[in-house]
Amino acid sequence: MTAPARTQDGSAGDVDYSAAGSAHSAYRRPDERIARLIAEALGNARTVLNVGAGAGSYESVARGVTAVGPSESIRAPRTARLPTAIDAAAEHLPFAEGEFEAAMTLFAVHQWSGVQAALREMRRVTRGPVVILTCDPTRVRDFWLYRYAPEVLDAEARRYPTVEQLASALGGTGSVQSVPIPLDCTDGFNEAYYGRPEMLLDPAARQACSAWSFVDDGVRERFDESLRRDLETGAWDEEFGHLRCQAAYEGSLVIVRATP
Repeated sequence: MTAPARTQDGSAGDVDYSAAGSAHSAYRRPDERIARLIAEALGNARTVLNVGAGAGSYESVARGVTAVGPSESIRAPRTARLPTAIDAAAEHLPFAEGEFEAAMTLFAVHQWSGVQAALREMRRVTRGPVVILTCDPTRVRDFWLYRYAPEVLDAEARRYPTVEQLASALGGTGSVQSVPIPLDCTDGFNEAYYGRPEMLLDPAARQACSAWSFVDDGVRERFDESLRRDLETGAWDEEFGHLRCQAAYEGSLVIVRATP
């Protein structure tokens, strides 16, 4: 098994978070309603491994967390109340077989260069449920953003493994649960702004969503111009305005859960 290539900031993923770290922490704050669903999926596990832990979003949902992450720039903002993250790649976990009651990885699988190997490692060191918060790539392009910046969601869809690939790598008994995204979601990924389109006109909000780093300035400028124009003329609201008062949106966000 070969070790994954590392990016400039030391991560094993495909985005250099040393450039996006401040925007990410400001706009990507864990949402308590999503957190509850993650906690339910973990059950009553007392020892939980968090792989690709980063700054520790959603770690409060679990007891006895051991955090792993290869990115120094994302580990740095971890607060004092969180355990120190171990510098290790998902594909090479430094733990014994069955060491943890449960494991989770949240918004991270699309950053791994060796997804199958990483998930097999998570299964190896976990004797209970493995929980993955991710996006279903078959549903990514259903979001209204595709009308304005198809390149962004095309990049997103290419990066995410299918839920079938995730379930196959983990083995055992699996389930896939759609995660409703609340209208006032505090975790600012693209779909979190389904009813607040003006937020995506903020370059810092876009920077917190890694898919935007895969498109050039021309795409961003065309997006900004076309969405701003449609908001000013009312064209966006004519077609999508009902989303402004829709309590939740079921898009591509899912929880994949597997038990041995």
